[in-house]
Amino acid sequence: MIHRQTLNDLNERLHEAPAVVLLGPRQVGKTTLALELAKNWPAGATYLDLERPADRLRLEDADAFLRAQGDKLVILDEIHRMPGLFEVLRGIIDERRRAGQRFGHFLLLGSASLDLMQQSSETLAGRVAYVDLGPLQALEWAPNNLDTLWLRGGFPESLLAANDASSLRWREDFVRSYLQRDVPMFAPRLPAETVGRLWTMLAHQQGALLQQSRLASGLGVSSPTLDRYRSEERRV
Repeated sequence: MIHRQTLNDLNERLHEAPAVVLLGPRQVGKTTLALELAKNWPAGATYLDLERPADRLRLEDADAFLRAQGDKLVILDEIHRMPGLFEVLRGIIDERRRAGQRFGHFLLLGSASLDLMQQSSETLAGRVAYVDLGPLQALEWAPNNLDTLWLRGGFPESLLAANDASSLRWREDFVRSYLQRDVPMFAPRLPAETVGRLWTMLAHQQGALLQQSRLASGLGVSSPTLDRYRSEERRV
């Protein structure tokens, strides 16, 4: 496993707050990081992936199940799949705080950062901390092999691919699945094909000044429409 600097930050926040939200794009290593932390959690940990039907079934009576975990750290992956859980978490956290258990109850993982932050901040205000996990940085990678990081990017699967061609195919597949799956889910008003074209155009303008009217013209949309696209994209 590649050591992530965020691991120490995550551990510290879990010893300060009842719940911590770990935010970051898909495939950036959130689950790997959470499970690595769970290995050394003093009271043990319970991991649930809310994209798995079997794990969602275990939460049919979420209040009873989560209370039954006692002092364990409960890791809820893809928490945005069950937004109704936030109210249950609030009740459990408040009860435990009154009993003197003030930190280290829940670790929540999610990719839809803006929606997840809104849901958690509205329901768990004063009870939750946030930690961001991005792609690997230069300080987390071998200093004598930085060219590979610059070429392949910081997503672990791309960076650790067998060769450059495999890395490129992974990135192409990742973008395609993101457009087909996540954009319709979190920003249904955005045409996925148009978003893909916009991403390509933005990549070609890397380091240049943003000329929104020029981008809009290239996409065949109005400037206000492009502004709405950019606002919606920030939700994904």
